[in-house]
Amino acid sequence: MAAGFFISKSVGIVAIVLGLGAVATIIALSVVYAQEKNKPTDPGIADTTTTTAAPSPTAAPNTTAAPSTTAAPNNPWNRWRLPTTLRPESYEVTLQPFLTPDANNTYIFKGNSSVVFVCLEATDLILIHSKKLNYTLQGSFHTSLHAVDGSSVPSISNTWLEIPTQYLVVQLNGLLQQGKRYRLVSIFTGELADDLAGFYRSEYVDELGNKKVVATTQMQAADARKAFPCFDEPAMKATFTVTLIHPSDHKAISNMPARSTWKQQIDGKSWNVTEFQTTPKMSTYLLAFIVSQFNYVHNNSGNVLIRIWGRPKAIAEGQGSYALKVTGPILNFFERHYNTAYPLPKSDQVGLPDFNAGAMENWGLVTYRENSLLFDNTYSSIGNKERVVTVIAHELAHQWFGNLVTLQWWNDLWLNEGFASYVEYLGADSAEPTWNIKDLMVLNEVYKVMATDALTTSHPLSFREDEINTPAQISEVFDSISYSKGASVLRMLSDFLTEDVFKKGLQSYLHTFAYGSTTYLNLWSHLQKAVMENNVSLPQSISNIMDRWTLQMGFPVVTVNTRTGFIKQNHFLLDPTSVVERPSVFNYTWIVPITWKTRETIGDRYWLTKRSAIKNQFKVSSSSWLLLNLNVSGYFRVNYNPENWDQLLRQLSTNHQAIPVINRAQIIDDAFNLARAKYVSVTLALNTTRFLSRETAYMPWEAALNNLHYFQLMFDRSEVFGVMTKYMQKQVMPLFNHYKNITNGWMDIPSGLMDQYNEINAISTACSYGITECQNLSTEYFRKWQQNVTNNPIPPNLRSSIYCSMVATGGEEAWNFIWERFKEATVVSEADKLRTALSCSLQPWILSRYLQYTLDPNKIRKQDATATINSIASNVVGQPLAWDFIRGNWRMLFSQYGGGSFSFSRLILSVTQRFSTEFELQQLEQFKADNQDIGFGSGTRALEQALERTRANIKWVKENQETVLAWFQGETASI
Repeated sequence: MAAGFFISKSVGIVAIVLGLGAVATIIALSVVYAQEKNKPTDPGIADTTTTTAAPSPTAAPNTTAAPSTTAAPNNPWNRWRLPTTLRPESYEVTLQPFLTPDANNTYIFKGNSSVVFVCLEATDLILIHSKKLNYTLQGSFHTSLHAVDGSSVPSISNTWLEIPTQYLVVQLNGLLQQGKRYRLVSIFTGELADDLAGFYRSEYVDELGNKKVVATTQMQAADARKAFPCFDEPAMKATFTVTLIHPSDHKAISNMPARSTWKQQIDGKSWNVTEFQTTPKMSTYLLAFIVSQFNYVHNNSGNVLIRIWGRPKAIAEGQGSYALKVTGPILNFFERHYNTAYPLPKSDQVGLPDFNAGAMENWGLVTYRENSLLFDNTYSSIGNKERVVTVIAHELAHQWFGNLVTLQWWNDLWLNEGFASYVEYLGADSAEPTWNIKDLMVLNEVYKVMATDALTTSHPLSFREDEINTPAQISEVFDSISYSKGASVLRMLSDFLTEDVFKKGLQSYLHTFAYGSTTYLNLWSHLQKAVMENNVSLPQSISNIMDRWTLQMGFPVVTVNTRTGFIKQNHFLLDPTSVVERPSVFNYTWIVPITWKTRETIGDRYWLTKRSAIKNQFKVSSSSWLLLNLNVSGYFRVNYNPENWDQLLRQLSTNHQAIPVINRAQIIDDAFNLARAKYVSVTLALNTTRFLSRETAYMPWEAALNNLHYFQLMFDRSEVFGVMTKYMQKQVMPLFNHYKNITNGWMDIPSGLMDQYNEINAISTACSYGITECQNLSTEYFRKWQQNVTNNPIPPNLRSSIYCSMVATGGEEAWNFIWERFKEATVVSEADKLRTALSCSLQPWILSRYLQYTLDPNKIRKQDATATINSIASNVVGQPLAWDFIRGNWRMLFSQYGGGSFSFSRLILSVTQRFSTEFELQQLEQFKADNQDIGFGSGTRALEQALERTRANIKWVKENQETVLAWFQGETASI
């Protein structure tokens, strides 16, 4: 799933500066579609699927009761994991979605399915997952059991739905025999709800004002069972033959190409029946099917058909062209990278109006939020383009790593998502080679996740299998640790092995386990084999090195003294007084690969294998400097003795380009985080920003803005912010003028990706810190746009920043104008920019009204509600309003979005990010106590992290406010 927590660059920038920072995340946490379709057992089967009543949200009215609840809780149906007695081999699934509501105003689908399974161990019990399905009884039972290959079959004694653990339970009068095959047949009805999970409906309004309904799927992680009964665990791989019964003016697509389509009369109405080719052996969570009136553009890459699907108007406007252009090259890149042909005959990619994640890697039918697939040259920014190419690369990487070879259980999710989050940069680089996009991993993945991984409430990449059981626990694993830390440590591994050796081990792993399931240890053993075959020198085995990075949380800070050559490592914690309660067999030490250079030379990689050591080459003369972790290839922070810090700062002030650009960003990011953790003074960190008045490169500016955003969050309600604003204006004005000059007064677009991003930084920072010339620019744009609403004069890259400035400075008139533009926006990336900018208002009553709008899906789509609340919370005026809103509506929000929704962790972290007083800590603790009965679902860990961050913030502000105020006063005294 795309996850990787993607944020549109232009939206993210506004965020950082206006205090919309953590918010705009149009992220996508990876969510997978795996639905299976059943083929009719006879041509008239669709006529027999009618149930006696419409589905209820829980269980069918025509089901038998579960056995008495006094049954021992240790019964197999009270456990979350399937027994290992049965293994599915093949499914036939037929589904018929009804795209108009029934008499109860409910959208439903009818279905039937059969699964052939083999008995591995004699048993009189069948457990199969089922969620919110209503069954048509066969005799007295929910299902029927048949022999395959002529074997005898025991009769059914009882069936029931075990709602808490989501099972259909089938008890038998005799034993299933080891080695024999059986077929289980079910007829059922489900609700085609708008809950973005399982088989669900998405809606949009076409250009004529007609409401259109799409039936689509999202199976990952545990919602295939909501579409049809199945053994819904990733290692339970099987083949699927899907058949869709759909209106004749709609198209049906699934993982595989259609085998045949015919017309059939059902209940006096003509329907199309489309049967799809049987899939390879695959996991339920990767199944997908869609019934829609979408159109597509297509081409071929070798023998692979590529289609980009979307709303007909979007496709007609060419919004699928960019995705079509890059998909073939990215598929070709991964075929070479994996040395394995793409395993399927086609690659469909579909942009959906309603989608909970960023994208989902369903095998052969990848689903996306529209903003992650569709791109419009007139409206979309460079950030939108980067998002499209990286999300496509992320999902296509999964077609091999995750789909062809699948992790056995969700405890190893990090390897699946971390790997895709790493190689998405390689795939995107192959499609856009001039962008240098691989460098952005340091900012987008490494530094972003270190903020979480430096907390005692973090967690290791790998969980024990028995730690992850329930759907909510599975959802919680889809976090920034799995995606971004996973990507960061795999990037480090590839760097010290070399990419060629890494690829050889990877290729061997994929060839060995194709169509099977693995654990992370299987990958380590194949990489070890490649290490030995290529004579790579390592201090210990891959497993010994990597276990320290995957089985314990956190990361080290490496401290070196350039006078003595003494080097040591410590577990880096943002609050050095916090207590680490999670034990580690490695005692929080790591085997650290260290690259380094001095002013004069680049050294060989050095391995720190103990807590401390002496390396004479790290001694440098008083006029030189030492720099560790070149290009931030290692997942650790670096601290130096004061003399070396001084030399690095001197180098930055005289000729900053003598230090590589990524390491200029590293010096800033490490210094600010070391100051948070009290390794260095806060004034040293602030001193690293002085050279920015001469810096035009994106990465150092972005690192500085990200870190100064923390100062803004801590101080924008205090006197510090007044002088901080003056300093920011002084530093950004040269950058603002630089871009005004090279763009011919904002008329031209800078050439490279990084340059375009830094132009956005210049505008965003200048406007949000009140530089008059920038605010006048946004006012002038607003005036021109009002005069001709159909002709937006603002360049797409600058829209997020300028829209935000318009709303912040233009009062109710500007808000209403942008709201009208939002309501009529047909390009989703444009709608996202407008929706986010609406949270930039400085009027509390407007923001309170906007919060209420998030509860009305006719105003704000359900998928965008939490991101909108997050945006409002990131605004200093909106933050207390959003906090009151969440506290007042928690029960309703929780019931509406469900405990498994990944949105809750972001919601909690966003709304509490400014908390830095004892009173706010008390409120947060009270919120936790008041809602114990409801719970926090996937936000449970985020709530603990928010409490930890708040305590750290309280301490940090007390200790640093006076010093920071004095530093900014000193820097701005002459202004």
